[in-house]
Amino acid sequence: MESEDSVRLELEELQKQLGKKQRFESAVSSLKSMLQSKYLSASPSLRKSFYSVICRVATVLKTRYTAPGFWNAGLGLFEQAQLLVTEPSEKEHLKTCIAQAREHLHLEDNPSQTSQPAAQNNMNGGYLFEGHLTVDPEPPQPQWLVQSNLLSTAATLFAAESSQGSAATDTTPENAANVLQELIDRLEEVMPLMIEDGPMAPRAPPASKEVVARLPVITLTEEILAKLGKDAECAICRENLAVDDKMQELPCRHTFHPPCLKPWLDEHNSCPICRYELQTDDHAYESWKEREKEAEEERKGAENAVRGGEYMYV
Repeated sequence: MESEDSVRLELEELQKQLGKKQRFESAVSSLKSMLQSKYLSASPSLRKSFYSVICRVATVLKTRYTAPGFWNAGLGLFEQAQLLVTEPSEKEHLKTCIAQAREHLHLEDNPSQTSQPAAQNNMNGGYLFEGHLTVDPEPPQPQWLVQSNLLSTAATLFAAESSQGSAATDTTPENAANVLQELIDRLEEVMPLMIEDGPMAPRAPPASKEVVARLPVITLTEEILAKLGKDAECAICRENLAVDDKMQELPCRHTFHPPCLKPWLDEHNSCPICRYELQTDDHAYESWKEREKEAEEERKGAENAVRGGEYMYV
C-alpha cells in the first residue's frame, strides 16, 4: 500500500506543475485521479494536504489563467472535491469556487455543460504549441488599470486646458476638482485589488543568514590587487584596497570588506554593484521569484512560437 508520505510528495509535485501552463491541465487531471482513489482512506492531515492543493488550483485560475480549458478542468476538480470533503467550511469554499468557474464559463443557465472535456471546448481554438492550450481573446483590463488610465487621461486633459490659458471658459477649477474626485473615489474601490494582486513586486527581504555565513572570505595578495587595479576600492566604504585586506566574495565575484557587507545584507539580498540576488529566508518572496521566472519563460516561449510560425489550428 502506498504510504502517505509518498502521496504528499506527489501532491507537492503536482502543486509545482500548476504554475506551468503546459502542465496545468494534466496536473489537475492527476489530482482528480488521486482524489478519487486516495482521499476517502486518507488521514485528516493528508486530507488537508489535498484541500490545500485544490485551493492552489483555485488561486491560480483566479489570478493567472483565463482560458476556458483551464477553468473547465478546475470546475471538474472542484465538483468532485465537494462530493468528498466533509468539513463544512471546505464544502462552502468549494461551492464558491464552483460558482466562480460556472460564471467564467457562462454555465449559469446550462449546468449540463459542466464536465465537457476541454478538447470539446477548444474545438475551434488555436494553439501556440502542439498539445498546448487554447488562445483566447484578450481578457478585459483589470479595474485598477482602467482607473489608472483614467487618471492619466484626466491629467493630460487638464494640462492641455491649462496651456490654453484663461480663454477656455468651460473648464473651471470646480469642474476639474469634481472630475478628479470622481476618479479618486473609483480608484479607492479597487485599492484592495491593487494591493493583493497588483503587478508591483514585493519588497525584497534581507539575504539568508545561512547563505551569508557561507560566503567565502579571501585575503588580497599583490597578484589579486594587480588584477583589480591600483585604484581598486570597496564599493561600500570607498576605501582603497591594500595587500592582506580580508574581502568577502559574492557569487557574482564582487568583493567587499566583511564589516561593510554585513550591514548591507542585513537589509538587502543583492550585490551593491550588479544587483545579483542571493537567496532569502522569505518563502513567499522566493515563491514570487519562481512564479515570475516561469511567467517570463512562458512569455518568451509564446513570442518565439509566434515569430517562428508555430501557431497552428486543430
